[in-house]
Amino acid sequence: MFDARTEKEIAAAAEALGIEPATLIAIAEVESGGQVFADIEGRDEPLIRFEGHYFDKRLSDADRARARADGIASPVAGEVANPASQEARWRLLRRAAAINRQAAYESVSWGLGQVMGAHWQWLGFADIDALVAEAREGAAGQARLMARFIDKAGLKQAIERHDWEAFARGYNGPGFRRHGYDQKIAAAYARHSGGAAPAPKPRRAGGAEELLGRGSQGAAVVDLQQMLTALGYPLADDGQFGSATERAVKDFQREKGLAADGLVGPDTRAAIRKALPLGPTFGEIWSAALGWLKRRFSPR
Repeated sequence: MFDARTEKEIAAAAEALGIEPATLIAIAEVESGGQVFADIEGRDEPLIRFEGHYFDKRLSDADRARARADGIASPVAGEVANPASQEARWRLLRRAAAINRQAAYESVSWGLGQVMGAHWQWLGFADIDALVAEAREGAAGQARLMARFIDKAGLKQAIERHDWEAFARGYNGPGFRRHGYDQKIAAAYARHSGGAAPAPKPRRAGGAEELLGRGSQGAAVVDLQQMLTALGYPLADDGQFGSATERAVKDFQREKGLAADGLVGPDTRAAIRKALPLGPTFGEIWSAALGWLKRRFSPR
């Protein structure tokens, strides 16, 4: 658990990103175990994890041979074990930095968000030292670094949907279920938001296309609204899946003998495309026709 000051600093980073503070607090708590600092020779330092396989790839042949002989680099992920204590990990980092400082710092995940130093350029920092300086700027800096990664990685929408599975897959990788990250974040969010977490909003299901439902928005919703308009269910193509769009979807589903749940998944999407005047193919012709049909049938 974080103290009040830490929560306030994480909340500030969340607000700057435009997300609910409780979501970022929950994610940070799970990622860090509720611990922000390690006492390293009397200094508060961020938590770190050294990745020997990252280090191995970033070294010259001579430095790689030296690091491997010293047991701090390997081409195999996980072969260089992280010591249990943070103090020992910082000693390991110093040993690596003595061989190649930049490669060593790039090979560490930093702070409560465990952001890899190797991402410094992708995240828009001037150099690795700038990323490390942010991570060492207290809980506020660590939270800003985490928020920057979330934004750059395109995970903000998953957070806004409270889709912890999608978030954990993107943030923690495909092995997230092994550690139950999504469930842990959901539980932490429920606690920090003062109640049960809301049901996730529609998200991508199975294939590449999005499951659309109440609350969805964007280009996919515009396409849906235009197709429904062409099929005789007039809608404004505003990109907002609200009550009118939901009602039109349900009407279409009932007409086609589908479950009238108001959600546009693979079956409903296929039925809509099949029902289009030119069928599911002839995409370019349909696009041209759609423009005329939209002008003809859309509400004024």
